[in-house]
Amino acid sequence: MVDKRVCFDFEVAFSNGGGIQGQDFRLDIAGDDISDDELAAYIIKDLRLLMVGEVRILNKVIIEERHKRAPQSPDAVVQRLDDLFVDLSHTIESGMITYKEMPAPLICDHLSRGKSREFYAEGTEFQIGRIDMVANTGTYIDMPFHRYATGHDLAGLQLRRVSDVPAVVVRVEGAAGRAIDWHHFVPVACTGHAVLVHTGWDRHWRTDAYFEGHPFLTEKAALYLRDQGAVLVGIDSLNIDDTAGGARPVHSVLLGADIPIVEHLTGLGGLPASGFRFSAVPPKISGMGTFPVRAHARLVAE
Repeated sequence: MVDKRVCFDFEVAFSNGGGIQGQDFRLDIAGDDISDDELAAYIIKDLRLLMVGEVRILNKVIIEERHKRAPQSPDAVVQRLDDLFVDLSHTIESGMITYKEMPAPLICDHLSRGKSREFYAEGTEFQIGRIDMVANTGTYIDMPFHRYATGHDLAGLQLRRVSDVPAVVVRVEGAAGRAIDWHHFVPVACTGHAVLVHTGWDRHWRTDAYFEGHPFLTEKAALYLRDQGAVLVGIDSLNIDDTAGGARPVHSVLLGADIPIVEHLTGLGGLPASGFRFSAVPPKISGMGTFPVRAHARLVAE
């Protein structure tokens, strides 16, 4: 296939006055032609122009000439961007059980596409979904209000605590015991970081094994993380506490120190030990202390 380029002049008028011109510009194109609007968008984007009122393309000619820029596949660009992000959340599905003693979510149509055709013009349809679920469903975040009546709720959460936070992974998968004590965190830079505990328990998700004998943090581990200045603690297990009894010392310590907890994470095995940032942002809801999140990591070049 012969390479094609477009040769053209242009005039840009700014909405706040003034303008610029260009003559005999040449640009690689993928096919045999390119529209004036596509050229205008290219000029605005490539020159980073603001307050553009009008772009006029003049004397446009398509010529055969070897491309000057290296070819770049749009799919390859998207793939590289996807590689920077790691999803750490379970998918919420209708009928899915997170805790045996709690009801599964019910996901259905509030307005189906078929029904919507009664209200909109021909060829136009919408779906409006409805979900009935408890807040502790799937991968979710706990606020102080979850444990303490005087603690802040989801609406009181500061975004800096849960959005693009520097993070580290503490790997305890394969440990002999269930209890994860404080000494596992000593080699890790916890201060100012989201600390994510990789137990590997997520491999049991959606099976009966997930509910029996899960790994958990000790109270001493929670105290250590609090004193070291961790800003968030997450785990890929059923619960960050031992649920054998009624006490929840880890929740009490961390939420008492305004340290959010994210439970039921997944995919931590795909993360490096450090060099990434973590996000787990819930909706801004008043009067609730727990809600599902789309937890994810963004890898950062070091």
